[in-house]
Amino acid sequence: MDLSDLHPISNEPALFIKNKKILIVADLHIGIESQLREQGLSTSSKTQNMIDKLLKICKKYKPLEIILLGDIKHNIPSSTFQERRDVKNFLTTISEYGAVHILPGNHDGNISKVSPEEIILHPSDGFSIENIGFVHGHRWPNKEIMKCDQLIFSHTHPTIMFTDRLGYRTFEPCWIKSMFIREKLLEKYPDGTCSSVLVIPAFNPLCGGIAVNQEGVTGPLGKIMDIKNAQIYLIDGASLGKVKLIK
Repeated sequence: MDLSDLHPISNEPALFIKNKKILIVADLHIGIESQLREQGLSTSSKTQNMIDKLLKICKKYKPLEIILLGDIKHNIPSSTFQERRDVKNFLTTISEYGAVHILPGNHDGNISKVSPEEIILHPSDGFSIENIGFVHGHRWPNKEIMKCDQLIFSHTHPTIMFTDRLGYRTFEPCWIKSMFIREKLLEKYPDGTCSSVLVIPAFNPLCGGIAVNQEGVTGPLGKIMDIKNAQIYLIDGASLGKVKLIK
């Protein structure tokens, strides 16, 4: 697979692999509203908004396959009735637009119990399509994944922090395009050959995120990434340059 066919969709936290017609989104966190309410924040469910947004993308790009790169649901270890209902409705609806793959994240315990039969469920340590590996990012990938040319993961909900002259801080979701530090990669994976890595922003706008220019990348893969030299892109496609230049 030609890596030049990887296309972040402008103004959307979604990735499209053009030559394979594969759509990728991550970190839906369906049901997060219940946790926010417990914290005193009142907000309506974003599930239908996410369905509408995803269907709009599907109708435009016509994918053959849709990869959900982890954390489809939010509450752990148990789920609310509404969350179980919303997850099943979400998966049933989008499965009409392509074969749906789920790569379980750390919030996806028992996801199989609310998934329609036609959903393709993968191991949480990753899977690959030709020379591209996919993993949620909360655990180390299996060794075969780290032999791919490109690794795509999520989990960290990447954002970039901006501070104005009055000290007011704002956070914008972003893409992270980085490399693995060769020496650290080989310490963990002696046969590893993967060098390029792409981190996907969260699809659910309520997720919040980790500011890469302040906290780096969470999860085990962040330990072997060259964060300082990572390239940052906003959702609208604007390039902000390297992390080390936007501290």
